[in-house]
Amino acid sequence: MPILPRETDLYPQDLLDPPSQSGGSSTCWWAIYTRSRREKELARWLHAEELSFYAPLIGRRSESASGRVRQSFVPLFPGYLFLSGDDEDRSKAWRSNCVSRTIPVLDGNQLVRELSQVKRLIDSDVPLTPESKLEPGQRIRISHGSLSGVEGTIIQRRGESRLIISVDFLQRGASIRLEDYQIKPLV
Repeated sequence: MPILPRETDLYPQDLLDPPSQSGGSSTCWWAIYTRSRREKELARWLHAEELSFYAPLIGRRSESASGRVRQSFVPLFPGYLFLSGDDEDRSKAWRSNCVSRTIPVLDGNQLVRELSQVKRLIDSDVPLTPESKLEPGQRIRISHGSLSGVEGTIIQRRGESRLIISVDFLQRGASIRLEDYQIKPLV
């Protein structure tokens, strides 16, 4: 059972349909980078203001220490939401106190095509795995769980991301399988 019910992640419901994109030339798309963990709050605020947006959410299952399985809905693209509107709509979004910065989308048609495909994948109910820009060889730190703070290097083995912890002196190491939400790149 979900901790909280699924919230609106698309407003209006036909925003990504091709006919809705035949509007005036004053409408453009903005990638909104939110303040930390404020994606859903911004989506609620935009919905109440009747501003057009898409903030894809996916179901995520987790298990508590007692073994109880919980489902929650998390952003597919943490920290981001997509706003469709003019410069005035973008200015209104700033009033929510959830926006960190806005990035204009140069090719709105391409964004709509890509977001439509993402929406189709989410609606199909197949298990989705968010993918990040972490590349094999990149240094990272585990940010969640019992291994929080452990640093190492990402490797790719049998099609899955793994963290390798090495002892260079011995030229030996060990690796564990990781999920993207558990790690942060080191700068």
